[in-house]
Amino acid sequence: MDGGPGSGADKRESPEIPLKIRLLGSSLAPFQIFNQSLISVFGLLFSQQLHELGQSTTGVALVMNVNSIILNSSGFIIGPAIKTFSPRRVAIFGSLLTGVGLILSSQSRTLWQILISYGGIVGFGLGLLNPSTFMAVNSYFSRKRGQAVGLALAGTGIGQMLMPQIVHFLLDEFGYRGAILIVGALAFHGIVGASLFQPVEWHSHPPTACQEHEKLLATDPPLQKNRPAQSTSEKLKKSMDLSLLKDLSFLNISLGVAMAYTSSINFSMLFPYFLQFSAGLDRKDVAMCMSLLAAMDLASRLTLPTLTDRFRISCRMIFLVGAVLLIGVRATLAETSHRTSLLIISGLYGYIRAATVVNQNLCVSEHCTQEKLAGALGLVMIAKGISVISLGQLLGWVRDVTGSYRFSLHMQNVLLVIVVIFWLPEVIWKRLRR
Repeated sequence: MDGGPGSGADKRESPEIPLKIRLLGSSLAPFQIFNQSLISVFGLLFSQQLHELGQSTTGVALVMNVNSIILNSSGFIIGPAIKTFSPRRVAIFGSLLTGVGLILSSQSRTLWQILISYGGIVGFGLGLLNPSTFMAVNSYFSRKRGQAVGLALAGTGIGQMLMPQIVHFLLDEFGYRGAILIVGALAFHGIVGASLFQPVEWHSHPPTACQEHEKLLATDPPLQKNRPAQSTSEKLKKSMDLSLLKDLSFLNISLGVAMAYTSSINFSMLFPYFLQFSAGLDRKDVAMCMSLLAAMDLASRLTLPTLTDRFRISCRMIFLVGAVLLIGVRATLAETSHRTSLLIISGLYGYIRAATVVNQNLCVSEHCTQEKLAGALGLVMIAKGISVISLGQLLGWVRDVTGSYRFSLHMQNVLLVIVVIFWLPEVIWKRLRR
């Protein structure tokens, strides 16, 4: 059985791990191009099909929100699953589900079928992929994690840059059913990439007798056999790391990441509709704006972590600054309709957005130990799911009631303003205390 990332926490500090092996985790991202970038092209890929079914923005939001809910509900099992089966096996299964769900979506004829195939199966597959990929890369690095994760997520950035053009071509050549079917087949490439997630223990020296002795001393004493219920309760708390719920700082991080995630998901869904129906761009220009946004997002993932690691800026501070800048850029975008201006702002938005996307999980890993990281990521995913089903659906309802995509973009900014209000005092207090 593949070893989990937590078990190699001590060994990954060893300087004997070759540099090429250290870079292995960050070189696997291109295999995830056709999986992790699916959310950004949902509106472009499914808009015609949902329009033919007579669905308004609320219906589109329902599919996206169900996908996000299922994706983040996997947080209930992702911690125990990674600890039991390893990130490698969890990622392989997630890639398999994603491809199968897309293929089934290509044959859907009703909204309920799309909700089950794309919202349910694809959502669960993506829910397994994201944290397992992060854990696989994170286990190889004790320093410069920002650069490592940024490079790993570059594959997703490439996908977000290429997929709009690919989808645009496939829609013109094969129609929306053929396009979804082909994208589903491409998603199976993730299985190949996930197969390369080799545990760090495979490339490190075995522990010495002294290290083994210290490990035994650090383990918890066995629970009493005459208290089976308290055996079960403690095991559940430990597998999901529920003790983190007592940490107010962790709860604040979870709240901020969840609200920023909801705002980003809602923007990704409405952005192509805003460009078409509010700004008046044709489908070619819409794809160009989306590709430019993704290209600058990719550039940011490759360059920004290097600068922040060098100056030792905390991941949470980067996230906070990125949220503040996104508020201004998104507000400007909402009031713009000129083609050239939209292209420029789309690129600027993409570069700033990466600061919040890359640092979502890094904010969690910066606060938690490696042993609690899998459980912490699962709890944050649950917070995201709750935020999406409540606030995300509310944003879709607001769009339908007002009939304005521009107003919807401003409402997305309200969530980021709340994040800034909740995070800024804690960040300032911690800096002053240091």
